[in-house]
Formats: sequence, structure tokens, C-alpha cells
Amino acid sequence: MPAYDPDLPQLDNPAWYSLIGAHARHARGAGRALRYDPEVSVWGAVPDDATADDWAALAALLAPGEEIALPGRELPKGWAGDSGLGLQLVDSGFEPRADDGEGLVALTAADVPEMTALVERTQPGPFAPRTIELGGYLGVRVDGRLAAMAGRRMNPAGWVEISAVCTDEEFRGRGYAARLVRAVASGIRTGGERAFLHVRADNESAKRVYERLGFVLRREFPFSFGQPESHVLTERDAAA
Repeated sequence: MPAYDPDLPQLDNPAWYSLIGAHARHARGAGRALRYDPEVSVWGAVPDDATADDWAALAALLAPGEEIALPGRELPKGWAGDSGLGLQLVDSGFEPRADDGEGLVALTAADVPEMTALVERTQPGPFAPRTIELGGYLGVRVDGRLAAMAGRRMNPAGWVEISAVCTDEEFRGRGYAARLVRAVASGIRTGGERAFLHVRADNESAKRVYERLGFVLRREFPFSFGQPESHVLTERDAAA
């Protein structure tokens, strides 16, 4: 499989490098384990050289029955949940244009109810009530309705993830997603960083769109979502 800039540990473990860096203000920690404030994001992380003690520390950050998402990591022994395979693509030399962002609107906390509803309809991935605090969300409005959006999420050193790229079914086929991704990537470049993003491994149409915009495949990328087996609630526990 083709690769680009393979030696980038911050992209192999982006939640960890975000939480010890640009997003430290959103971090909750125990030992060497970190997680985002759950109102901001579902992601958690342990360091590259994680030990059993680090995974135990992450478990201590979870309430019984609570699951956490782990970008770039497989669930360790003793954890239960699901894992899936995605693709990580990176900006290969994106050049901003003067018209990037034309016709788009900056989204604010006042737009969160509409943003959350759009995410629920389109399922682009996790989006929490305060995810917008990670910054840089843009949208397309049609007759006042939020038709499409995209924004920024994880921020490991030198890189910013483009996330929540979604378009309401009624408005697909108009190029809104491409315009939004280009505008968000342009803002990231202007700020002196580079963009990366993730896509499902089987989503060939989205991958082609991103490649036309100047993104290249870096690596296959696992996502896991789970909890320690000791935290799993039984039906009796849940009903108590």
C-alpha cells in the first residue's frame, strides 16, 4: 500500500499527541492515560509505549459501563468492544486559494443543535456537545437550513484533523463537501500546519474526492471503541 511520511508518530497516535499538546486544556488524566472531557470528544489515549499500568489508568477514567474511542489503537487484552479499519490521508502540499471559503459560514455554539441534528442524520463520526470548541467549523446554509459542514478535531503537533464532513441527503451532489474540506484545509495551511483526515476503508467515493483535493494515503488506520471487561454492565446491572 502506498505511504506518505510514514515516520510521524503523532499521526499514528493523534489523540495522545493532541492531549499532551494543543488540547491539554481539554484533557482529563490518570497516570499516563488521558481522555478528552467527554462533553468535548469521545477519544481517549495512552502513550506509544503503553504498559498494562497505563491501560489500567485509562480504565480508571471510565465510569462502569462507559466506553471510550481509541484512534490508532487496538483494544488490549482484557478489554471488550469493537474495532474497525479506516484510512488516514494527509495534505500532500495543499495550496490555499483566495476564494477558499467563499459562500461558507463560520459555525458557532449557537449552531450546535443544528450541527448535532445533521450529524445524527448523516453519521460522519463522533460529535459531542462541545466538539465545536476544538475550532474552525464551517457550514453551508441553503434557505437558512444547515445543509453541510466540516471542521477541525484532533491537533497533534504540526497537524490538524479535518472531521465531521457531512452533507444532508437532500443537498448531496452539489460539491459542498469538497468546498468545505478545501476551505478548512486552507485555513489550516494558512495557520502554518497541515491537514489530515480519516475515511472508512470501504468508502472509495470519499477517498477519490479527498485525493482530487490533494490528499494522499498515508496508512491504514485502526479505530477501536470499548471498555475494560470488568466494566461491562450486565442486563441486571443496567436495570438496577
